[in-house]
Amino acid sequence: MSNNIEDVLGYRFSDKALLETALTHSSAAGAHIYSNERLEFLGDRVLGIIIADILYSRFEDEDEGSLARRFSALTSRDAIAEVARKLEIEKFVEMSPADAATSERGLLSLLADTVEALLGAMFLDGGLDGAANFIKSHWEEMIEANINPPKDAKTELQEWTQAKGLGLPEYEIVEQSGPDHAPIFRVEVEISNYGRYPGSGNSRRNAEMEAARAFLETVEKNK
Repeated sequence: MSNNIEDVLGYRFSDKALLETALTHSSAAGAHIYSNERLEFLGDRVLGIIIADILYSRFEDEDEGSLARRFSALTSRDAIAEVARKLEIEKFVEMSPADAATSERGLLSLLADTVEALLGAMFLDGGLDGAANFIKSHWEEMIEANINPPKDAKTELQEWTQAKGLGLPEYEIVEQSGPDHAPIFRVEVEISNYGRYPGSGNSRRNAEMEAARAFLETVEKNK
């Protein structure tokens, strides 16, 4: 693995300041240094439009529901974190020692945020083409791996509870924090006879997905 982030990304920035900002987590940003939160906000939208375009073109015979399930899986925190892990993005991110020492899941979430920030930076630096080339390269394996449209965690949990006769899961926002451009939602899902399970994300939907995934992982471990 190269020690040069641009070699790793396969993209050369004309504006190096954008690259520097994309790699600066808020925990390492000082009073006169911008963090990557705004770029992360932008990159999330860039990823969405490019993945949607790829899926629309590639899976011509699928309906909206099937495309939506593929989209949810490919733009999930887990998918983005997998790209970050393979590229070893942690070698290049400026973050506080506390964040560097957080749990594996917490660190992967932080690194996923960085990948989104890098996508935002690529878009500002070179338009959609630069970001699209990166996404097509690093998401291709995941796109091809799913021969059939995957089920997202919320759909899977709903099917599980209905099969058990437990009714529908109930989701509740318990906290919303952060600035308007980079909110953090904390959600809990309640399943009859099983209690409440937390999840967090940069949108209500993502937080609900994380809560559903947390429950499903607990069930799997206790089999």
